[in-house]
Amino acid sequence: MNSHKCHLALGQMLVECGEPDRNLRRARKLIERAAEQAAQIVVLPECLDLGWTFPAARKLAQPIPGPWSDVLGEAARQTDLHVVAGLTEWSRNRLYNTSILISPAGEILLKHRKINELDVGLEVYATGDSLAVATTPLGTIGIPICADNFPSSLALGHALARMGAQMLLSPSAWAMEAEHDNVKQPYGALWLESYTTLARLYDITVAGASNVGWITAGPWKGRKCIGCSLAVGPGGKVLVQGPYGEDAEALLLVETEVLPLIAAGTGFADELRRRGYEGP
Repeated sequence: MNSHKCHLALGQMLVECGEPDRNLRRARKLIERAAEQAAQIVVLPECLDLGWTFPAARKLAQPIPGPWSDVLGEAARQTDLHVVAGLTEWSRNRLYNTSILISPAGEILLKHRKINELDVGLEVYATGDSLAVATTPLGTIGIPICADNFPSSLALGHALARMGAQMLLSPSAWAMEAEHDNVKQPYGALWLESYTTLARLYDITVAGASNVGWITAGPWKGRKCIGCSLAVGPGGKVLVQGPYGEDAEALLLVETEVLPLIAAGTGFADELRRRGYEGP
């Protein structure tokens, strides 16, 4: 594939714990707004249906495909957009923290179940056991979720990039303690480190969309989700960073370049070494 431009939107939306109908309505509106602003693909937050680690998720979560993914699929079809979104998935008596990539035809092209879940999340969600990418007209895409992109778990991002991903688009839920002061302790260094590392080494786009709003139930009750959605382009260039705050809803539009793969197969090792990477 030759290099080309891609118009990407990050939907930094309010997610209310345990309010799937209201949350899905917001998601639909963001998809519609992204289409109005000529985006080609929009990324929405993690667990946007119920909120991350919502205690009653085992009773409320739906299968994928299912009614909640169908809502997003219909919105993708009506707007002719690719959509990446995080949902809570019930499957075979297990609950998963799941992301999906939906085509402009409303079809689910890719499903990923979060692997690098936080300890408190493991009390709620089963661990995903696979990695995959999907080839689309926009490029080849992977959809890791939030902490799958921690600096300490970059092996997952390396694997996706070596599978051919040209974009890693990550539904996220970035939360801080209620008293966190963003002036004294600016948020986002962790994500800048990991996103920039992968984007620079592989010449890919790495982007995450986080929700905003107070966490009103579950192990992190009383914390706030604060946005700061982030996109880093090929070469490690920061393309956009969203506003901070529990009420900082935003739709962020950015143009990124989708480049051919830097290598294939065992050729990755030599090219990464040339770029300064000393790992396996």
